[in-house]
Amino acid sequence: MVEGAERTEKVTEEPAEGPARSALWFVRLSRATFVGGIALTVALFSVGAWQRRWIADDGLIVLRTVRNLLAGNGPVFNEGERVETNTSTAWTYLVWFFSWLTRARLEYVVLGVALTVSMLAIVFAMLGAARLWGGTKSALLLPAGVFVYIALPPARDYATSGLESGLVICWLGLLWWQLVRWSQTDRVKLPALFGLVFLAGLAPLIRPEMTLVGALSLLMIFLAPMPQSRLHPIVLRGLIVAAAGLVPLCYQVWRMGYYGLPYPNTAVAKDAGGAKWGQGFKYLWDLVGPYYLWVPLLMLLVLGVVAGRSARADQATDERGWTVRRVREWLHSPGAVVALMLGSGFVLTIYALRVGGDFMHGRMLLPQLFCLLLPVAVVPIRLPEGGLRAVTASAVRATGPEAVAERDHAGPRERRNSAGTWSFAVITLALLGTAGWALFAANTTAIKSGTKISASGIVDERVYYVLNTGHDHPILAEDYLDYPRMRAMVNNIAETPDGGLLLNSPSFMFWYVAPPPQPIPDGGAGHTVYFLNLGMTSMNVPLNVRVIDQMGLAYPLAAHTDRLTDGRIGHDKSLYPDWVVVDTGMVDRHPWMPWYMDEKWVTQARTAMSCPDTVALNISYRDPLTWGRFKHNLMHALHFAKYRIDRVPKYEIERCGLVDPYPQPQR
Repeated sequence: MVEGAERTEKVTEEPAEGPARSALWFVRLSRATFVGGIALTVALFSVGAWQRRWIADDGLIVLRTVRNLLAGNGPVFNEGERVETNTSTAWTYLVWFFSWLTRARLEYVVLGVALTVSMLAIVFAMLGAARLWGGTKSALLLPAGVFVYIALPPARDYATSGLESGLVICWLGLLWWQLVRWSQTDRVKLPALFGLVFLAGLAPLIRPEMTLVGALSLLMIFLAPMPQSRLHPIVLRGLIVAAAGLVPLCYQVWRMGYYGLPYPNTAVAKDAGGAKWGQGFKYLWDLVGPYYLWVPLLMLLVLGVVAGRSARADQATDERGWTVRRVREWLHSPGAVVALMLGSGFVLTIYALRVGGDFMHGRMLLPQLFCLLLPVAVVPIRLPEGGLRAVTASAVRATGPEAVAERDHAGPRERRNSAGTWSFAVITLALLGTAGWALFAANTTAIKSGTKISASGIVDERVYYVLNTGHDHPILAEDYLDYPRMRAMVNNIAETPDGGLLLNSPSFMFWYVAPPPQPIPDGGAGHTVYFLNLGMTSMNVPLNVRVIDQMGLAYPLAAHTDRLTDGRIGHDKSLYPDWVVVDTGMVDRHPWMPWYMDEKWVTQARTAMSCPDTVALNISYRDPLTWGRFKHNLMHALHFAKYRIDRVPKYEIERCGLVDPYPQPQR
């Protein structure tokens, strides 16, 4: 009897051990698949980015500010002029920190930091999507949306460009992951909550337009039920606001007092509030059209819907109506986080269309695409009961004449099995289609014009500089000395020790130099370079050489002109050099002044610059920073931001109500 009982016990235990071992084996397989997917994706992205490594001219602009920070001149582009030429504050100080920490060459620092944050963005995106789909316990998690992102050549181009693109998607990926974790935790620990809201609050410092994502995230957290705590919910919400707003608010006050503007000078130079819808749609199609990007987006949409329905198949549906309490509870849910990211991606796309996009192929739409792909960065694939044989058998039965009758008489379990089989098939086909598209897109050249800028003004920035410098990987500042006019600029500065204003000529071999008036002070009067490409010029000259540009990224006088109606996007401001001759105090008479300039225009520009509001604008960023200057800038920052001048001197004289030294004859 005892032996029989023992045999019976063993028989009953074996079936229990079998499923347990099978489940444990599946979990291990799923984890290995997920980790392998992350490793594969990051490896592919890093290899692709390294093959296209470079630093853009605009990326070198950031390094000029970092040089001034390291030299003790403050966060400025030119010593003695408080101008914020970098759109991403966080990127500037991140590069500065690692430059200060490593003391390595700046170009190598920014290259390494850009590549690292770009890779981390992919990891965070996949971790967040994995939590969204329930982890590795019930399904295999395979890369999907991340393959679409890394396959795009612009995504690989801007992973090492020295620009903040990698930081932006890294912040989005980290915020996504942390929001999903928050939405799935009933008892949120206060340190984790404050860390999350602090991260969301950094949005305006990452890039100004990311404020939308950060603000919506904070609003969702603020309105959702508060976690259990000894603190009163009102006090807790107040602390959340303080944690989120402390750093950006303090920086905003400092920015307005220090720079005299409520946002970076780049926003003034490019009139970020302006509208160029037609150009915006051209920019959108310039990315979507050549790669047929709508194909994987549609496949991923189907994939996400099918995977979501499959994941909710066993959950009970609550038919009760919506109430305020249920809305607040929904805000603390994964569905709300998904809606937040998809909605943010859509609204940011609309904003990019409104301002006209950008002149760099694909760059300003990469964060939007990243937002839209986050929920399907990885997708779950669940094998139906019976494995792959069940899929084949189900497909055969579905084509037979008895398929309809069989479905009508199927029980709940059979229906679930059938739904699981078809969801598995759809997800598998979508994954294969996405992988096939990725292979196609990764080897597609969207813009084949090389060094020729198209009529829309959009250019493949990396290819443009590769061809114009003759370097496969232009990274160091001296690589850009082979760009037209750069070596001549360095030589002309060396040949004019007394100083002067350098204006580019049609020739690539020399610059026009307007000399300073006599007497020349000891050490010379200093050099000013007036040229569009700020990065390559500023990084190939010492910090005591002033570098300014026609469109106003580093030159507020040009930034505060109106946009040219038919100008190239991102370059649609151009201040006449007559203003610069006056502003720098150089000789304004022929034959010392460049031959093509008009003495009359220079004289009128001198009068126009005496406009009281223009004088106040120049003082706001050039006068020594005292407490009185700080308070004045803080109070008038909004006025300075809105102020505009006419780039034609005689029209500016008329606008300001000044007396024209060359009045028009009476008719």
